[in-house]
Amino acid sequence: MTTMVSPIQRSITEPPIVRRLLIGLTLGFLTLFLFLPLAAVFYEALRKGIGVYLAAIVDPDAVAAIRLTLLCAAIAVPLNLVFGVAAAWAIAKFEFHGKSVLTTLIDLPFAVSPVIAGLIYVLLFGAQGWLGPWLAAHDIKILFAVPGIVLATVFVTFPFIARELIPLMQEQGIEEEEAALVLGASGWQTFWRITLPNIKWGLLYGVILCTARAMGEFGAVSVVSGHIRGATNTLPLQVEILYNEYQFAAAFAVASLLTVLALVMLAVKTLIEWQARQTRRAALAARGETEG
Repeated sequence: MTTMVSPIQRSITEPPIVRRLLIGLTLGFLTLFLFLPLAAVFYEALRKGIGVYLAAIVDPDAVAAIRLTLLCAAIAVPLNLVFGVAAAWAIAKFEFHGKSVLTTLIDLPFAVSPVIAGLIYVLLFGAQGWLGPWLAAHDIKILFAVPGIVLATVFVTFPFIARELIPLMQEQGIEEEEAALVLGASGWQTFWRITLPNIKWGLLYGVILCTARAMGEFGAVSVVSGHIRGATNTLPLQVEILYNEYQFAAAFAVASLLTVLALVMLAVKTLIEWQARQTRRAALAARGETEG
């Protein structure tokens, strides 16, 4: 008697040589493009000793860059959080004219180069821009100051949270919210007690991605910052300046801070994904027991 083998079974019963080859190619790719660069950053940062490394980290310009990077992320991420939740709620829960336009606008930063995004703000707020003379007359500084850096960071990072929440909210539907409203709950009560618990892991995942992107943004920030040392340099810009000045040990020392931040974000992201899977499995198990 011949046993039929499904395509799924065939896909997991490939010859061992094929599986080893695919695994080897994957590990080789990760080693070449991820592990080796990470190791190189820390090796170059510590090559001249821990004293040189610490001196580069506590340098006033580096400290100012760290402070500015954290400040921009602390401003941009909450703004993107509010926009992302509102946009995802509107797109996933309601039907209205212009819905497709809003969805397209959310994807705009993915299609526009960060450098072009920075140039847009130069055209708007620069000395020869549309609003430049008015801003100069009222002594308001946007470019080459913190507001311009924050605006550029927000523009580049605002799709991340919305794009993470939209499919999640669409998958969940509106039945639970409608039931809460029928039972007399207000809109805010429905959001805090029904919607937010259902999207909390996706929301945290989007916040992690947004934070990592905000801290590592280079192109748009480089255009609007002016590269003023100790004033408008974020960590990526500080790395560029140090490298261009042939201060390689200091450049890699500052770059190692970004690397550590990336590794921490990756660890938190993995933890959130694991917790989300556990929560989903528990919900499916509870639903199965209820149906049984």
